[in-house]
Parts: sequence; C-alpha cells; structure tokens
Amino acid sequence: MGRLFGTDGVRGLANRDVTAELAVDLSVAAAHVLGARGEFAGHRPRAVVGRDSRISGEFLSAAVAAGLASAGVDVNNVGVLPTPAVAYLTAHLGVDIGVVLSASHNPMPDNGIKFLARGGHKLDDDVELAIEARLTEDWDRPLGGDVGRIRLDTGGAGDLYVQHLVSTIGARLDGLRIAVDCANGAASEVGPAALREAGADVVVINASPDGRNINEKCGSTHPEQLQAAVVASEADLGVAFDGDADRCLAVDATGRLVDGDQIMGVLALTLRDSGRLAHDTLVATVMSNLGLRLAMTAAGIRTLVTSVGDRYVLEAMRSGGYSLGGEQSGHIIMAEHATTGDGILTALQLAARVATTGESLERLAGVVQRLPQTLVNVPGVDKTRADQDGPLLEAVQAAEASLGETGRVLLRSSGTEDLVRVMVEAATQADADRVARDLADVVAARLAL
Repeated sequence: MGRLFGTDGVRGLANRDVTAELAVDLSVAAAHVLGARGEFAGHRPRAVVGRDSRISGEFLSAAVAAGLASAGVDVNNVGVLPTPAVAYLTAHLGVDIGVVLSASHNPMPDNGIKFLARGGHKLDDDVELAIEARLTEDWDRPLGGDVGRIRLDTGGAGDLYVQHLVSTIGARLDGLRIAVDCANGAASEVGPAALREAGADVVVINASPDGRNINEKCGSTHPEQLQAAVVASEADLGVAFDGDADRCLAVDATGRLVDGDQIMGVLALTLRDSGRLAHDTLVATVMSNLGLRLAMTAAGIRTLVTSVGDRYVLEAMRSGGYSLGGEQSGHIIMAEHATTGDGILTALQLAARVATTGESLERLAGVVQRLPQTLVNVPGVDKTRADQDGPLLEAVQAAEASLGETGRVLLRSSGTEDLVRVMVEAATQADADRVARDLADVVAARLAL
C-alpha cells in the first residue's frame, strides 16, 4: 500500500478512496499513536471534529467520531466549520486531537481527513507514518464507562471562532462595503458573520450549501462571479474563500483580481509598519511570482522560499520564528493569530488595512507588480516520474535557457491531485503562454499512463 497521507492529510474520492471504514480505522490508529506518545497522560482524551459542506462529510464525520469514541476519546462534533476554525478550537478548548473532513478546493465528489495535534498544529510526518503503520491492528477495546462520548455542538463553537477573528483587527470596518463569495462551503455562515460583526456592509453570494454545490463555479477557484458582484454592488472590495475557507483571494473595486502574492505583500507591509513582521521576513513558496520577491526586496523585507504546500510554509515559520507566510493560492498564515491558513482572518486583516490607511485595495495591491505567469495542469499522467524522465528534464532546461534571467520554469507533481503542474514566468505573457504550452505537451507525451 502506498502512503495514505499527502501534503494535506488523506484525500481522494469519497466512498471509494476515502471510506467510512478508513475513517474509523484512521481515527482509532490516531488515538492509539497519540496515546502511546503520552499525549493523553493523566486525563481523559478529548477531540474536536468538524467538516465542510460536502454531503459525504456527513457520514465521514460520523465515522471519525465513532472511531475516536470507540478508542475512549470524548468527541465534540462541531459540524460545518472552516478548517482554521477547527484548528482554533483545538487550541482554544485545549483538546488533544482535532479532525477536519474536507477536500478544500477540490470538486464535491472528493473528501479528505486531516488530523491536528494539541495546539491546532498539523501532525508531523513521523506521526502520520506511525498512524498508517497501526491501521487495522488488533487492540484492547475500552468497555463500559471507558468508551468515549459524542456531543453535537449547537452553534457555540462558531460564535467563539467569530469572536476570535474580530478580536484580531484593531480597526472597525464601518463604511466599507465588502462582497464575499463563500463557495457554498464551510464559511457560508461564519464568514459573513465575522465581517458584519466588524462593522462592514456585506454583500453575500454563494452561501447556500446543499451538500453538492461546494466550489461549483464559485469561490476562490472561480472568482468571476465575485468580480461581477463587486462592480455591480459598488463594493470597496471583495473576498472569495474556498470550500473549507483556509484560502482567500480578493477583488478590488474595479473588479480586478488580487491574488495571494499581492495579499501577502500588503500584509507584510502592514506587519512591518507595526513592528510585528518577525525578522522582517516573509515566507513564500517557489510558486510565488517573482514580482513579490522584487517588491519585498525594495521594501527591505527578506523572502524565504519553501517547497509548495502550506505545511512546508508553516514548518519554516515555526522553525525560524516568522510571523507571516503563504501561497499564491491565497493560503496565508498569520502566526500571531492562527496555526494554519485562515481565509476569513485574511479577509479581515486586508479590509482593516484598507480602513486604516484610507487607500483603495487597488492602490495597496499595486506594490506587487506581477511578472506574466502561466500555470498549466496536465492530468492523466504518471506524476511520480515528473522528476525522473530524462527527456522531460532536458526540455525544462532548454526552456529555462530560452527565458534567460527574465523568467523561470517550475515543474512539479501535485500533492493533492493526480496531475503535474507546469508554471512559467516570462517577460511577456505571450512567451509565458508559449513555453508553458510546449512543456505541457512534453509532459503529456512523456508521462502518459
């Protein structure tokens, strides 16, 4: 069996790859591994379980709760809440395990299982490997009063999370009109609630989840609806979340998209100006546009570059004591307030910057002048051979040589989907499009299944 855990938990097609049986077994194994590591010493273990709005999350969250309770863990099932809300509650309530059922920005048929350790942090790789090793093992089951209890939250957890979010900004948002696209996902209630609590006039779209419409032509992966809504409602800005609301992209008043690189640039300057940008450093991934690095250099801010994936950003932040990091996709981590990317937190912080400076988002985001960039996803290929195929690697080297110092090429296997990503930056959009298209053809031919 190949490794179950990817860069963001266990993910796949719900009820085929991610089954109720697997959810039970993983939860039991997680309880056993954490217990063996002394995490439950001296007390009865507790867990928080939450999910996004996918229909499959209903039976999967029930299976996770059942598995944990069968292993003697008391469970607080908080229902539909963003991934960062579960991380916050895991830390705030002092529980031993957090579990999120979500496939984030993936299509509705997918789902995933993500475990969080005490404090709301993702599990280390060695812990995930230990969990896999103990799947379906024989074990002594607790009996009688030693089995866990399951409690269904009635809304208090969401209220706690909203209060936390609003407390992180030092300015009211009164007078700002903000359009918000909730992707028919986990932020459909708490996202607009937090912005309204902070004083904003909120225009809401795609906040009617029915279990099937999560991420469907909406949210951060499809911002076109939000762009139109911002212009139509004459909003000052718009924000779009993904299905589990750990990402946020924005739209300025003209309807122009503001991506994660630009948001990071705005927030880095915000933190620097208030003396809260630790070590004057921003942590970003290799996917971030070269324009972000140039803007940060001009502002006297160092950019530390990691591999793609929020877990690698977070690892670098924790090891170096940095306060801000993220990805171009809008997955942005503010260590002062969260242990993972938080789309609603990002939206509030961005809006607060607009409110306190009196500047438009268009002007603020303009600090990052993006180089033309093209990203092509190539599906239906053997992504495990992307860094091993000689002719493909030669084609990448040739492309980089043709771009010279005005561009770059990044070829990588997706950590969450069965595809290879080809990213090209160049001096002109035409060059970026041409090189990316040609390399994508080579990937499709060389790595064909």
